[in-house]
Amino acid sequence: MRPASRNCLRPAAACLLGLALALPAGRTAWADSRPPLPAMGPSLRKTVAFSTAEKTGTIIIRKQEKALYLVTGKGEALRYQISVGRDGFGWTGTVQVGAKTEWPAWHPPRDMRARQPELPDMVPSGPYNPLGARALYLLRDGHDTLYRIHGTNDPSGVGFDGTSGCFRLTNTDVIDLFRRVPVGTKVVVQ
Repeated sequence: MRPASRNCLRPAAACLLGLALALPAGRTAWADSRPPLPAMGPSLRKTVAFSTAEKTGTIIIRKQEKALYLVTGKGEALRYQISVGRDGFGWTGTVQVGAKTEWPAWHPPRDMRARQPELPDMVPSGPYNPLGARALYLLRDGHDTLYRIHGTNDPSGVGFDGTSGCFRLTNTDVIDLFRRVPVGTKVVVQ
């Protein structure tokens, strides 16, 4: 006599097999109902000569250049092209990376939802989230600034003044930065 659990699996397996046979090769029912996955975007990163008194591992954001620099050594940095805050949403100062998240959920801040009431309370994590593939949460004196260094599912949206104060990279570049930067990293926004 076979165990009951094995008998219960047979109808489910038959159903899945029937579904697979009914669909065109390489297609699944749930894949047809979702938009295609967003592109990760190109890497806009390059190694450049960079003079600074900041130590290796520091992030320096130069808003006017729309560039994020990760200091890699004496006289050198990785330069990432970014989007910055649009008029009225720019800020400067020194903060630190307080947390890092892969495929973060997005909770639009209360002020943003007041300006744009159509925004949801939360967008779940995943490839369709506006924060993209990774997020680095910026803290000042241990308090969340509500600003992030994050990716985007729209790589054509990088290189502009268009955010609400966050710094946006292509998903390809934010994944690279995420791997290089530990929690506690100093971030200087100029």
